[in-house]
Amino acid sequence: MASLNKLSPAQLKDELTHLAGWQASGDAISKTYAFEDYYEAMAFVNAVAFIAHAADHHPDMEVGYNKVKVKYSTHDAGGVTELDVRCAEAVEDLV
Repeated sequence: MASLNKLSPAQLKDELTHLAGWQASGDAISKTYAFEDYYEAMAFVNAVAFIAHAADHHPDMEVGYNKVKVKYSTHDAGGVTELDVRCAEAVEDLV
């Protein structure tokens, strides 16, 4: 199981080198994905929901016509944990 301890700034910086396009902002990591249309965006949202359910760890998502922003943070830890990074990696595997 992934650690639920908040990553240090150095650890987070290192993890983000393996997650193209993901950025740290405040106590979270996020990435915006672009799609051809609403149907593709919604299919992606549903796939992320499946990952979230399996991991029992749910991101915040902002959904537009052809863009989806995925944002992970572990509120109990007060920031980004290894679990957030592993879930972001799983989302990356979708695209």
